[in-house]
Amino acid sequence: QQSTLGLWEEGCTATAMAASAGGRISLPGAATNAAAGADAGEGDSGALQVAEALRTIALKNPCTHCGKQGALKRCSICKQVWYCGAECQKAGWRRHKKRCAPPLSINEICAKVLAAHTAGEWRGVLEWEVRMEELMEGEPDAIANGILYCFFNAHVRGSLLTGSPQHALSAASLGSRRVDLLGKMERFRDQGEALCSVAQTLIFAGKSQEAAGFLKRARAVAEAHGFFSVECRACTGLAQLAIEQGRDEEGLDLLRNALAAAPLDEEEETSYELPVLLSLTSALLKTGALDEVEPLVVRFREAGKAESKRTGQLCYSELHSLITSAQLLQARGKPREAEGELRTLLDLAFANKAAVEKMMPGPQLLLREATLFLKSLDPSIGAPEQQSLTAELAQMRLGAM
Repeated sequence: QQSTLGLWEEGCTATAMAASAGGRISLPGAATNAAAGADAGEGDSGALQVAEALRTIALKNPCTHCGKQGALKRCSICKQVWYCGAECQKAGWRRHKKRCAPPLSINEICAKVLAAHTAGEWRGVLEWEVRMEELMEGEPDAIANGILYCFFNAHVRGSLLTGSPQHALSAASLGSRRVDLLGKMERFRDQGEALCSVAQTLIFAGKSQEAAGFLKRARAVAEAHGFFSVECRACTGLAQLAIEQGRDEEGLDLLRNALAAAPLDEEEETSYELPVLLSLTSALLKTGALDEVEPLVVRFREAGKAESKRTGQLCYSELHSLITSAQLLQARGKPREAEGELRTLLDLAFANKAAVEKMMPGPQLLLREATLFLKSLDPSIGAPEQQSLTAELAQMRLGAM
């Protein structure tokens, strides 16, 4: 146990020796340089500066085990965790030993971040966020942008899967840095898309005013360069904010503009029509504008099917288009037809479990809503069948990562 646990780096020993010998002091986290004797002429000034530097370090390094400030010893294997002393180190060893390993090189960390990002393992990416600045140091802007995007994306996934607004705010901060970097690189289409993405994270975090600012900047970029896909996303985001704030007509007009812009950008392969149709049909159903929404629901269904066919797997929009269709049929007084759409939705989801499990949490909420909607339409569904549906949903572990 002594050989395993007794691996420390003292925060003061080497420094104190250098000061007493008249050497220069250089401590991490403190820009202190002191020389004893003739340089100082003040007797113990070197020791005083050592003490001040150690206090600076102590404020930045709380004990990994107990959380108290003033941790001056760190693990000499990984050099990543700090402790008050041997007692805290021993108490925290069982937990720490699972992750304790010698520091990795920048290239090794890059490989791990890329592998975790590719696999969608957002926690595996964020594990290395403390080294993010090192990863970007000295790299070309294109590489720095890619690194920022990896960590931005990880925080976005974290916010969606945990509901944490802190993840969303962290994503917004990283996304804002990407916006500036992409502008510097004159990649204006990507800058417009990044502005819209940052806005969505701010909306998730409840920062509507800040989100609106980013969306207006995105519209300005779109208008300056003729990027209809960016215009579409920006209008959709602004419409979402307007409707949430009770300005329904303004929101609907923005969505109509977005839908008109969606298919105009021939350079952009990604279809922005689906999210606009999702928002517009939902808003129109709430206002009761059934005549306007009916052809849009048909368009939504066809676009959802086409997207699933294009990607080769079931997409979220196809699922959502079915519940939108069911809501329209119910509003039209056709409960049996609505029930058929809902059963199709559930059958489709359970037949494509592998694809659904990879989706964000949206489908889980959507399927629960569909199940409750189905129950309201068909009172003959008994408790056993409801329990079976609930159990199958739970087994799918939708949104789990």
